[in-house]
Amino acid sequence: MSATESSAAPQEALGPIDVVVIGYAPDAPMTGEAAPLLMDLVERGIIRVLDVMFITKDADGTFAGFDATDVTPDTVGDFAVFEGASSGLLGDDDLRAAAAEIEPGTSAVMIVYENHWAAPFIAAVHRNGGQLIGSAHVGVEDLMAALEASPDAD
Repeated sequence: MSATESSAAPQEALGPIDVVVIGYAPDAPMTGEAAPLLMDLVERGIIRVLDVMFITKDADGTFAGFDATDVTPDTVGDFAVFEGASSGLLGDDDLRAAAAEIEPGTSAVMIVYENHWAAPFIAAVHRNGGQLIGSAHVGVEDLMAALEASPDAD
């Protein structure tokens, strides 16, 4: 059977996959409060972290990246809880794209996660003959602008 043919057994439904890149200035306070909040989403089954990649960009614009293999709190702070999160979805092109978006002298973390909460819904849709026709991401700025322009806005 080829990779494009479907098998008789249904595959596990997956939720939508998202990628976020979070940049940190050199003088960022790094309070450590973000990682436990992300872990809470993982532990409650809302999301599933698939990949974590760390990026640093030197003052001269050169950059380097590494995945969450052999990381420690000394190297990546509280994000060390994602040790081993590497599905292979992220590669050199993703590293280059993320590095292009951050300022020289800064660092970033790129996280690929599945919206695991949606998987049962998607499986039910498929069982009922439905299929995804399209999807879109609405940015916070666009949402806020639409809400402010709404006739119901105060």
